[in-house]
Amino acid sequence: MLAELSTKQISEAGNPETMDEHAQIAKQGGEIARNARKELEAKTGQKVVSPLNAKKSILKSGKKEIE
Repeated sequence: MLAELSTKQISEAGNPETMDEHAQIAKQGGEIARNARKELEAKTGQKVVSPLNAKKSILKSGKKEIE
């Protein structure tokens, strides 16, 4: 969610016109979220995303479990 919000706000501020500009902004938004995740994991000593978390998410959404 942080990546999406960051990308949206950077896009609104930068007003990209080309696909390349949009791609660069998407990378920037993803980098912000990645850095935040890594910092949180460093401070808590726990992984934020794990296979167990992903499996729970898939099951909650009603999608078939990936084997």
